[in-house]
Amino acid sequence: MTTKVQPINEVKDPIPKDNTGLNKSQTPLIIGGLVVAALLLIYLLATQQVAQPLLLVIGLLLGYTLFHARFGFTSAFRRFMSVGNGQALRSHMLMLAVAVTLFAPILAFGYSFFGGEVAGYVSPVGVSLLVGAFMFGIGMQLGGGCASGTLYAVGGGRSVMFVTLLFFIVGSTIGAKHLTFWTEDLPSFEPISLATSTGLGYGGAWIVSIALFGLIAWITLVVERKRKAPKMAPVPSTKGWKRIFRGSWPLFAAAIVLAVLNALTLMTRGAPWGITSAFALWGSKVAQFFGVDVTSWGYWQGANAQVLESSIFADSTTVLNLGVILGAFLASAAGGLFKFTKLNLKNIAASIIGGLLMGYGARLAFGCNIGAYFGGIASFSLHGYVWGILALAGTFIALYLRPLFGLSVPKSKDSFC
Repeated sequence: MTTKVQPINEVKDPIPKDNTGLNKSQTPLIIGGLVVAALLLIYLLATQQVAQPLLLVIGLLLGYTLFHARFGFTSAFRRFMSVGNGQALRSHMLMLAVAVTLFAPILAFGYSFFGGEVAGYVSPVGVSLLVGAFMFGIGMQLGGGCASGTLYAVGGGRSVMFVTLLFFIVGSTIGAKHLTFWTEDLPSFEPISLATSTGLGYGGAWIVSIALFGLIAWITLVVERKRKAPKMAPVPSTKGWKRIFRGSWPLFAAAIVLAVLNALTLMTRGAPWGITSAFALWGSKVAQFFGVDVTSWGYWQGANAQVLESSIFADSTTVLNLGVILGAFLASAAGGLFKFTKLNLKNIAASIIGGLLMGYGARLAFGCNIGAYFGGIASFSLHGYVWGILALAGTFIALYLRPLFGLSVPKSKDSFC
């Protein structure tokens, strides 16, 4: 296996630095990004319900946070499975701890900004979930990023991730077509909530969840000591209030911000943050344009039928996704890091395969690292934990596949970003 891991934002060509050693902000790009965001906000205010503009703002903050902290799910899983470094996984546990603390009263009492129903992501555990999460774990390691990672890498100008996103959409659309077979013809258990299916209530489920997060964090520390795992290399940053806009954020700070933003998303649209359902919508609309009868698919029956018939801007997940891309673009430009990167046949092939696996797997698994893992666990759903275990298993297999495409894998002697 190869040696050094490049940070997602690394560029080889020199970019002017300021006196802190950081890249200079790309002011024209920042202005352009703000103009696009403002125009989209105005359009949503004029054409959609009030929740949509608010979700765009939340999406912008999500993308800004993800990029500024380099907050990853793909890299976190890969570091732990390859060399035993659990720093990023512990930030996941902090994020989940804050999330369940916020989600518990929201779900228990139905708190909502606009008076609608509030429900978490609680999905069945069955063959569909097991296969889908495992596929997603492999796919995100080949595609170069998970669902959120793909969006924020696109916003940062990483060219190969545009390929990943395209085939993520294709895979998700194919998964939507096949979903009925996986969910209705193959075995599965009913959805299990630690809060409502066990008699624990939200208070008891919160205690169990916090204990599980603490246990997982402790396990990562034990593994680190046993394997003498290398530490994550520091990323250049500045100090004081300027750090909000320049340089890297600490992982723990981003973990808290992401949890709070997910809770705000839950209260705004009545469901947690999700990403990949929009990919199935986009792909299905394109297929429908070319004459494919997507309305006959089981996925687009019932409540989903109205989603398919409406504008994509009426879809809250679409609006969040656009916000994430724009927020990451603004963050990368503020850090002077936006730059299209070079493509080669090997990374294109990896992105095609990875995107297809992630898209298809996300549909089978009732979501991705955000909808199933983050949103599922925050909603006290058992399927979120199962998703994480199977995605880790897929990551382990992908460690042996990545070098075939010229992709690096951390080694015990390396420090990495």
